[in-house]
Amino acid sequence: MTSHTNPLFWRDARMPHVELRKVDDGRKVCYAPHSHVHWSLGAITEGESTFRYREKRFHVSAGTLVMMNPSWVHACSAIDDRPWGYLMLYVDTAWLSDLRHQEGLLGTRRWQDIATAVIHEPRWYAGYCQMAACLLDPDRDLLDKQTVVVEYLSALMHALAGQPAQTVAQAPAALRTLATYLDEHAAEEVSLDDLCERSGYSAGHLIRAFKQHFGFTPHAYLINRRIQLGQRELKSGTPIAEAALNAGFCDQPHFQRTFKRLVAATPNQYRQPLLEKQLSLEK
Repeated sequence: MTSHTNPLFWRDARMPHVELRKVDDGRKVCYAPHSHVHWSLGAITEGESTFRYREKRFHVSAGTLVMMNPSWVHACSAIDDRPWGYLMLYVDTAWLSDLRHQEGLLGTRRWQDIATAVIHEPRWYAGYCQMAACLLDPDRDLLDKQTVVVEYLSALMHALAGQPAQTVAQAPAALRTLATYLDEHAAEEVSLDDLCERSGYSAGHLIRAFKQHFGFTPHAYLINRRIQLGQRELKSGTPIAEAALNAGFCDQPHFQRTFKRLVAATPNQYRQPLLEKQLSLEK
């Protein structure tokens, strides 16, 4: 397949629970700290990079898998402008929770964080690349793609089930309520004074405590949520300018700059998933 400098996104409306991103030259990709609403599983396909995951940092290289729990702050960046490439699978947490429950790995369908952050075993890397190749192949039919995803993720979830459960100190109720408020009002203007009044915290204490528990200041948390809203709008076909306003940005340029900083792709690149015609031509 032809090399690409721009990120490619694969999506299929018939499989809304998964999305795949492909980057061949990660030197042009440098994420600001961010988080996702879904669970993410990536494979470093070339070179090496730095993987920041909450308070930890990992040096990862080709053949390594990395995974990120929903809402956990993370970032990746090139090392000394050296080439690196990766694949990233984004998986809906409700769908994956249901799969883990059906496999007898969860007592309920409620999401449970996964302790493992990095996997070095060749068999899991090889299986991941085979799964990604299947999703990117326009000649593979729907049932084939669904089967490959379920088989691989089911086996991986069983392998990870032997790891100790991930425990994270729960934020105080006032901060959890505040985070929910920001989730529900992400597209609106929010003031620090209002957040202090709602939480009962002083401004300095609120910023420190919120960052300690969520990995973001309240403002960074709000911007991250706005970008997630923007991604949802773009995936549904909303024009970029309208998506920017719906996500709470005052104008399209501000949205585009922030989107690229957190998603490491332009809104236009994100809203145009890889077409089967493109894939056929590149074989």
